[in-house]
Amino acid sequence: MNNLFNIKDYVVVITGGTGVLGRTIAEYLALEGAKVIILGRKEDVGNEIAAKIVAAGGQCEFMKTDVMNQEIVQNNCDEIIRKYGRVDTLLNAAGGNMPGATISPDKTFFDLQADQFQTVLNLNLTGTVIPTQVFLKPMVAQGKGSIINFSSMAAFRPMTRVCGYAAAKAGISNFTAYMATECAKKFGETIRVNAIAPGFFITEQNRSLLTNPDGSYTERGKDVIRQTPFGRMGEPEELCGTIHYLMSDAAKFVTGTVAVVDGGFNTFAM
Repeated sequence: MNNLFNIKDYVVVITGGTGVLGRTIAEYLALEGAKVIILGRKEDVGNEIAAKIVAAGGQCEFMKTDVMNQEIVQNNCDEIIRKYGRVDTLLNAAGGNMPGATISPDKTFFDLQADQFQTVLNLNLTGTVIPTQVFLKPMVAQGKGSIINFSSMAAFRPMTRVCGYAAAKAGISNFTAYMATECAKKFGETIRVNAIAPGFFITEQNRSLLTNPDGSYTERGKDVIRQTPFGRMGEPEELCGTIHYLMSDAAKFVTGTVAVVDGGFNTFAM
């Protein structure tokens, strides 16, 4: 029972691992003894992150991917299985947004660009479905595995502006619940699927939306703080404990849940 949180030698795959949140989680898990493979599009950035983690004493490597291309993701998986023999955890952290899939205060729904809306849906939702389909196979073969998807506060509330992103993240929460049942019923209780829903963290994607060039909050940033009982944005490392829990045997009876890490944002009423 004392080893419930032990993740030493877990083989962990992180899509979108070059982002602010993904790289922080990758470093934490590697220094906890996991063997971390970062998948992403930015080869130079990914190799730099992996090298930094290795220099700190962790095991990590980067592989270039495209989460919307099943053949490429399958090739990644095949290489990982050749090198490590198994995959214990998949973190689906890849995602993003586009201007044409948002509706700013000076625009209306008629300004939404359907092609960019579709791209955002594909990147976030299909970009979660494809890696799940690929990396689930070795988990089923080995008889154990954990998949953790990345949902969002936008999945709980229909937030202004982020029309495409919110629709995609709501889809991820639903997909998580669906896959939890699908896996448990057809592959057994040792295959678990959960999600994490971060509150507001400053990333390269939302920095200009939430903060001014001088670091002060924009009006939208102030709205977030006003509705967050903790009165601040989250720090990336504050996601690590929940991720650690969900992937470990400490959560072996937990599946289909969306774990909220938001400083109380989703509980705020008025």
